[in-house]
Amino acid sequence: MATARNLPRFTDGYWWSGDGLRLHYRDYPGDAARPPLLCIPGLTRNARDYEALAERLAGDWRVIAVELRGRGESAYAKDPMSYVPLTYLQDLEALVAELKLTRFVAVGTSLGGILTMLMASTHPERIAGAVLNDVGPEIDAAGLARIRGYVGKANWFPTWMHAARALAEANGDVHPTYGIAEWLDMAKRLYRLTSAGRIVLDYDMKIAEPFRVPGNEAGPDMWRAFDALNDKPLLIVRGAHSDILSAATAQAMRAHVPGADLVTIPDTGHAPTLAEPEAAAAIDRLLAKIAGAVQA
Repeated sequence: MATARNLPRFTDGYWWSGDGLRLHYRDYPGDAARPPLLCIPGLTRNARDYEALAERLAGDWRVIAVELRGRGESAYAKDPMSYVPLTYLQDLEALVAELKLTRFVAVGTSLGGILTMLMASTHPERIAGAVLNDVGPEIDAAGLARIRGYVGKANWFPTWMHAARALAEANGDVHPTYGIAEWLDMAKRLYRLTSAGRIVLDYDMKIAEPFRVPGNEAGPDMWRAFDALNDKPLLIVRGAHSDILSAATAQAMRAHVPGADLVTIPDTGHAPTLAEPEAAAAIDRLLAKIAGAVQA
C-alpha cells in the first residue's frame, strides 16, 4: 500500500517493568485516528513473528509488536519464576500506561492470546477488537506436553541453513507445505546470531522453569476471561492440525461470542503465522469492522 512505502518500517521502543527490566517493542506507524494493534507473541517467540503482518498494515494501522521479558531485545529476568502470565500481564499494563493507549486491537498468538483474554477481563473497555491465534480458554493436553518437551532446551547451529533444516525436521508436520525459503524465514524469526558466530534461540532458557510447574498454563476459569470479549469484534484463527486449540473448542468459542469469525488455516499446525491468505483476509474483515465503528 502506498502510504506504508513512504513511512519508516518501525522504530524501536522501550519501557520499564515494575521490577526494573528494560523491555522492547517495535512500533510501526499508522493512522492515529484508529486504535493501534497491540501484538503479543507466543511462549518462545518475539516481535519478529509479527513482521509480515505489521509491514502489510503499516500506514493504515499503527502496529505495536511487543517482546515479553526474556525474549528478543527485552531483558532477561533475574527471577525465572517471574516468567508467568500474571507478571507478563503487569508488564503489558505498564506499556499501555506508558504509551497512553485508551483503546487498542489485541492480537495474541498462543501465550499472547491468553494474555489478550486476561487483558480483556481486567479492562474490557480498552479492547476495540481481538485476534486469538490458535489458542482459547481450553488447551489440549497433548499440545502442552509437546511444548514442555522442547521449551528451554538450548541448541545452536553454525549456519542459518543448518538451523532451517533442523526446524524443518522437527516441525514438518506443523507446516507441511513449507520449502527451504520458508524454513529460513522461520529460523531468522526464532534464532539470533551471537558475537561468537553461533545461531541460538532468541529467548532465555529459564522461561521453561515455571512453565513446567502444573497450573501455570491457562486454567479452568479462562472461559470467564474469554467472556470479556463477548461484545467485541473477534477473530479466532486455528491451524487445521493444531494440538493446542481443538476444533471443538474453537467452535464453542465462536458459539460463545455472537458474530465471532472463525477461520481455519489448512495444512497448518500450531501456530499459523497470520500471513496466510485466509488469515490475512479475515484480519482485514475484522479491521474493516473496527474502522467502521470508529468512523460511525
